[in-house]
Amino acid sequence: MSQKQLKEAFVSNLNGTSLLEISVGLSLAPLCLLCRGLLLILYHLHYGKPVSSRKYSLLLDFLVLVSPLLFSCTVLSPVLFLMPVILAAFCAAVFSKICSQRKEEPRVPFGQVVKEFQQTHLDAEYIPAITVFRVYVNVLTSISILAVDFPQYPRRYAKAETYGTGVMDLGVGAFIFGNALVCPEVRQKSRVTQPKFSNLARQLFSIWPLVSLGVGRLLSVKSMEYHEHTSEYGVHWNFFFTLAFVRLAASLLLAIFPKNKSWMVALTLAALYQLILDTTSLKTFLLQGSSGRDSRVGFLDANREGLLSLAGYLAIYLASVQVGLWLLKHRGSVRGWLGALRVLALAVVVLFVSLHVSQAHTDPVSRRMANLSYCLWVIAHCLMLFIFFVAADLALVFTKLLVKGCSVPCSWSAVRPPNSNKNLGTEAAPVGREDELPHLCLISAVNKNQLLFFLLANVMTGAVNILVDTIHSRAAFALCVLHLYMFVNCLIMSILHAKNIVLKFW
Repeated sequence: MSQKQLKEAFVSNLNGTSLLEISVGLSLAPLCLLCRGLLLILYHLHYGKPVSSRKYSLLLDFLVLVSPLLFSCTVLSPVLFLMPVILAAFCAAVFSKICSQRKEEPRVPFGQVVKEFQQTHLDAEYIPAITVFRVYVNVLTSISILAVDFPQYPRRYAKAETYGTGVMDLGVGAFIFGNALVCPEVRQKSRVTQPKFSNLARQLFSIWPLVSLGVGRLLSVKSMEYHEHTSEYGVHWNFFFTLAFVRLAASLLLAIFPKNKSWMVALTLAALYQLILDTTSLKTFLLQGSSGRDSRVGFLDANREGLLSLAGYLAIYLASVQVGLWLLKHRGSVRGWLGALRVLALAVVVLFVSLHVSQAHTDPVSRRMANLSYCLWVIAHCLMLFIFFVAADLALVFTKLLVKGCSVPCSWSAVRPPNSNKNLGTEAAPVGREDELPHLCLISAVNKNQLLFFLLANVMTGAVNILVDTIHSRAAFALCVLHLYMFVNCLIMSILHAKNIVLKFW
């Protein structure tokens, strides 16, 4: 077999992993975020000032926010179930250290802080968990698209061939979910009256970079004979085309139907698509082609996975629009967000029950078809990850109440309510605003140029695969390459952020 055929076989005919393992893995990123926030608070408590060096800030962010995830999906994957325990224990140790140093001076009683925490007012205009969710999906996707070509990346984490729940299968749907959370239909104020198809026109203009990137990827892959998994999207189709089409089609549907009923449109679309798969020959065509022998004759036949799965991805996008609208409802206190977390947790339980019923009576999860089970699975796990991020952020808000004056980038801007106890400080005193240190935050840096970050990751992934025999690489070499690859990308984003450069001109 040629090198191209070896690499294609290396990522083909896989079956994914368990829902439990993916759920455990989802807790790692929020724990890393919590760990980094606690370390910054401890530093501020010890030195009386935040980290002022951009170099050390980037190094800390990379080592705490990125590196543990890279290790967890490679050499530490056999002990993945221990990783959340280790990270949680480390966070508990840092929190304990913060509490012990806090006792050196007269402070507000701990019990009173708990009461004050529930009444704390949060910045209702900014939900950091949305930003962190989108950035981490981008980071995890960037890690996986190169790591999957190394033997240290478990095959069960890679995309499943037909049925199965691989980590990378979730990543594709999570990317769609994250885009919908900040789409124009969500960000547009409900009280603002605009022409009905204004968002459609805006999306029509904004998707041209995605179409251009899709064409560029297609031409580069074909011209260099780069290895590709044909049954993933087809011969000519790729994820850039999927994302562009879904955004445009969703804007069209949301211009016709009320956006606050988008979950009903999503459910109808997903159920109707599953019904067609079950009652017609569409499923056979999607899996085997028109001739029944995995034929690739004609544009539709050659790209059947990419074209037919659009219905499922569109359903995920529309459901995510409903989630985004609900999240942006005014919640001005910790108590309000604790209530929101209970609602989200209930939604996750309902989705997992629905997933069980769907898999038992229709089909197992299939990213290749983007069937009903896949839609339910993606939305359930995305909501679970979002819950973890909000919980981590609330824990940081509580810790900042213990240590007055400190701040954590990309964390909630919190102020004490005006009628709070005067002994706790001045009225409406800031507990820690996320915008105090925007230039020292890797999350903010990636968030400013997310599409560029993803594009650079794709380009560097191609370059590494051309230059390196990834399949036969040893663990130490693979880890060095992966860390260098991610650090260079993060460094470029940090430099652009420091110079306030946003490469978005559409």
